[in-house]
Amino acid sequence: MLTGDRYHRDKRDGRGTVTGHPLQPTERTTRPRTERSARGRGPRPPRKHTFSVFVGLVLAVLSVPLAYRGMDDDGPTPIAQLLAFLPWFLVPGWLGLLYSVLARRGLLAVWSIAVLMATVGFTLPEGPDAPQGAAQRTGKARFRVLTANIHLGDATGGLVKTLRRERPQIASVQECDARCVAELNTPAMLDAYPYRHIVGGTGASGSALLSVYPLEEPSTLEGRLGMPGAVADVSGERVRVQVVHPMPPTPEALRSWRAELGRLKAFGASRGSTPTIMAGDFNASQDHAAFRDILHTGMNDAARLTGQSRTPTWPDNRARPMGAQIDHVLVSDPLTAVEARFLEMPGSDHLAVLADIKLF
Repeated sequence: MLTGDRYHRDKRDGRGTVTGHPLQPTERTTRPRTERSARGRGPRPPRKHTFSVFVGLVLAVLSVPLAYRGMDDDGPTPIAQLLAFLPWFLVPGWLGLLYSVLARRGLLAVWSIAVLMATVGFTLPEGPDAPQGAAQRTGKARFRVLTANIHLGDATGGLVKTLRRERPQIASVQECDARCVAELNTPAMLDAYPYRHIVGGTGASGSALLSVYPLEEPSTLEGRLGMPGAVADVSGERVRVQVVHPMPPTPEALRSWRAELGRLKAFGASRGSTPTIMAGDFNASQDHAAFRDILHTGMNDAARLTGQSRTPTWPDNRARPMGAQIDHVLVSDPLTAVEARFLEMPGSDHLAVLADIKLF
């Protein structure tokens, strides 16, 4: 071999390594297998992870009031307010389950199922069914009871029209201001409802109990808003009637709300054998422990007895389907409801409740 041949001349670097040969392969860098596997999978998409966190937060928000509901406690703000809308926990619960299944998030799926099962269980109607054949049985008396929150007196005109059209024998009116009192004291209204117990006041504080039956023993239940009551003579039977309007469970009035619902519970428990009606804006639904405590004294909701225990009565606007049933007519044995309707009251943010009651 000719050492001087330019095609076979060795080109060495400073360390004695042969370089630059046209047939010499280039060196490749080999990555560890674990590094290649991790790189193949790639990082988890940040958007997907963020949405999982969001769904988890929503489920956590739902779980807290559900836990209080299970403990039979209304809890602090905002738990007491959220409990009024508990049936609608089903919507985010189903959406959370759908996402969890599609994204293959097992823990979120189990959590969503638990939220849904708890919500369904808690939304079952509270209280007994109506007595068998009550609508067909002949009772001592049948009469109508109306409860209407007329929104600071703004629905006074609607109230008068409803009274003239539906002719309830007993009416419980909340937020009856000076305009309302003046209208109820007109000759026509005095003739239609000669017996009444009115607690005057401004704004939401006024209330009225109207009756075609004689009223005795007028009283007023203690509260920041007017809650008049009396004993009505219904076909010779003494029937206690109580207007209901506790404070709403706003953050600043939550303590008053609890205390006043507690007084209503005591009122129901003290009735003895006297048939009793409690009608009004309870500012509470069956998902509030304070309201269930009243039911547990033996008072039955007319809406429940007629299969309408989840009909929203507030707010009466476009958001009504997402509202809550906080207006109630409660009756004790031997009274029962055989029909109930929910009426629009122009000018009010509540639906009125009209219940047909039988006294056995």
